[in-house]
Amino acid sequence: MNGTAAIAIAVEREAFGHPRGLITLFFTEMWERLSYYGMRALLVLFMTDQVMNGGMALDDPGATAIYGIYTAAVYLVALPGGWIADRLLGAQRAVFFGGIIIMSGHFVLAVPSVYAFFLGLLLVVLGTGLLKPNVSAMVGELYEPGDARRDGGFTIFYMGINVGAFLGPLVCGTLAQSSSFGWHYGFAAAGVGMLFGVVQFWMTRQHLGDAGRVPSSSGNAERDTAARRKGWLAVAVGMLIVAIVVALAMKGTLDLDPVAISQQTAYLIAAMAVLYFSYLLLFAKLDGVEKKRVIVLITLFVGSAMFWSGFEQAGSSLNIFADRYTRLEFGSITLLSTWFQSLNSTFIIIFAPVFAWLWVWLARRNLNPSTPAKFGIGLVLLAIGFLVMVGASLIVANGEKALPTWLLFTYLFHTLGELLVSPVGLSATTKLAPKRFVGQMMGIWFLAMSLGNLIAGQVAGDFDPNDLQAFPGQYMQIVLTTGGIALILLLFTRPIKRLMGGID
Repeated sequence: MNGTAAIAIAVEREAFGHPRGLITLFFTEMWERLSYYGMRALLVLFMTDQVMNGGMALDDPGATAIYGIYTAAVYLVALPGGWIADRLLGAQRAVFFGGIIIMSGHFVLAVPSVYAFFLGLLLVVLGTGLLKPNVSAMVGELYEPGDARRDGGFTIFYMGINVGAFLGPLVCGTLAQSSSFGWHYGFAAAGVGMLFGVVQFWMTRQHLGDAGRVPSSSGNAERDTAARRKGWLAVAVGMLIVAIVVALAMKGTLDLDPVAISQQTAYLIAAMAVLYFSYLLLFAKLDGVEKKRVIVLITLFVGSAMFWSGFEQAGSSLNIFADRYTRLEFGSITLLSTWFQSLNSTFIIIFAPVFAWLWVWLARRNLNPSTPAKFGIGLVLLAIGFLVMVGASLIVANGEKALPTWLLFTYLFHTLGELLVSPVGLSATTKLAPKRFVGQMMGIWFLAMSLGNLIAGQVAGDFDPNDLQAFPGQYMQIVLTTGGIALILLLFTRPIKRLMGGID
């Protein structure tokens, strides 16, 4: 092949200066996030709505606990999902099969049945565990090591996430809260969105090349075959256990209390984190610098769990506040409560480029805040957002409805906090983790998010619709808790930074 032909093929495989496979993954993730956030916007409102309106008539504590378990499970199953792709399927097939399972789950949710509801949630969780971590992994594989376009590619991919998250609540929410359709049409719309994602992924997968095409190999075919056989056996046993639990629950033999499950799972995750960090510090043979960095990671784990426990009120208590206690009618214009779930993505699209520029500008002047300082400021912004809700709840406690601007500013402050905590935490975890434990520490980061989601569901369940006078005090308690953690982080920023051993 001559040089001209090689250049022509290289140009053909690129689009907008990036590998064409990035477009495939951009739209796969966009459609998946549209389906996920579209369904997420409906979940608590559907569970707490009256049966005559097509809902499940659950009380708030039960509904928000289920929401917390669901969102926590989505992060937890990313760990085995990544393992299955690495060892058994390859990322491409994991994403394809995951998309089909997610799509099936949304369509099952569209069936008006309690059994179908819980089965649909389970399918969405399992499918997301296969798809979500492996799409992101393939983005990185599109670029050669040292390729300067890699960061730009992830930025484009990140925008796809937020475009989907913006559109999902608008599309699914409009159908679900329309008098002409109803909740199950909203769930079905999420399934249609995932269908588009699966179809376009399958039709354009050739642009991905070898990225994620086959599972990892040790170089020994016989050893790999034996390992995969054992791996599939483990997966089969795990799925059998899940199937037995589901069957017993549907039959009524196993009584599952969502509030109790949420609390016990939170304790279990916290215990797992304590045991793992203890193992690293006591038995992993780390040197002094590595042990100090692990202590920093413990601090960030606590800060992350606290942040997500407040941030994830978006889909539960704040979603309920928008639906019940916010003024939505303005003359001929009527807002839908589910639309507020698109605010976070809107603000991310607006402010993410600003923050990216800001960190570069500050770094050039040696003014860039350290990681613990960014975490502390992020928690301060989260607390300010809930301080806004104290004002909104005072209006509601006086028997009136709050204007939408209260929620708008709450979501604005929370999003600014997210931009300080989420990307910074991911980056810090990869840099601070001992080299041979990087993958495991990413799993611990997901554990922190899961723990935060479980706590979020429990906190949301404490808001009693029959005791509106307690709302301001409850929101103030969140302000004081998150603000207190933020203050501790900010006060100890310098000693924590010293433990980081030169890493910013």
